[in-house]
Amino acid sequence: MHGERQHWELLPALGVGPLRFGMSPAVVADALQGCGPLKRVGGPYAQEDFAGGVKVFYDEGKLACVALDAVTGPQVFLAGFALAGRDPEQAHQYLLDHAAEHGNCLAYTPDHSLALTDLGLLLRVQQIADALLSRPLFMIEQWLESEYYCARGHLPLEGAPVRHGWSEPL
Repeated sequence: MHGERQHWELLPALGVGPLRFGMSPAVVADALQGCGPLKRVGGPYAQEDFAGGVKVFYDEGKLACVALDAVTGPQVFLAGFALAGRDPEQAHQYLLDHAAEHGNCLAYTPDHSLALTDLGLLLRVQQIADALLSRPLFMIEQWLESEYYCARGHLPLEGAPVRHGWSEPL
């Protein structure tokens, strides 16, 4: 994506940008300005990759997760803080501080990513060349708060790099 990246609004528990949880694949394609997915992936959940750094995941044919690329995906802000493309330690600390200030529910996923479950926000890291950058995922609360879903592998793990040189959560 060249030039200025899109800015999307976080709608806690509802979706992000033009996407709302529960949408069908056809409605998602329409919401993303009618462009169809560049790639479809099967597995325990259906995945579609769209232009502009947007990946979507479905549970039983309904939108359940939106993953945005750290560099090419739309930018989403949480209380003025850009979530994508940041230093992971800085982003992680921002989420901890935000949760403490606003009473958000915190959770760590099996890959040690930090989630604010009541906002439907999961912050992962993405390897870009030699750097690690923050990468936000937005998903239905059930995927974040349930051991059952985590155990079944519903949380998208694609592209989650091995962490090098930054502290693991306690």
